Amino acid sequence: MIIKLCFAKSFDKAYARHPQKIKDKFKERKNLFIESPFHPLLENHPLHGKYEGYRSINVTGDYRALFRMIAPDVAYSVYIDTHPKLYR
Repeated sequence: MIIKLCFAKSFDKAYARHPQKIKDKFKERKNLFIESPFHPLLENHPLHGKYEGYRSINVTGDYRALFRMIAPDVAYSVYIDTHPKLYR
């Protein structure tokens, strides 16, 4: 299944703040997600609490990208940051 990925303004703002190394890694993971959203490297999983209804994928050991499925083949990315900053 191929996923179409859309980006919220909140994602774009957060993405712009991160170092180029993280941006490059996100691009790799984004391409993997588009082709295979449940690839084991992504650790795609549902979230709970304040992020109920969202999902998270692993960008690096510490960075996560949050998204919401808005259609069976469309994901809406809302944020990217470190694990501690997202889940505090």
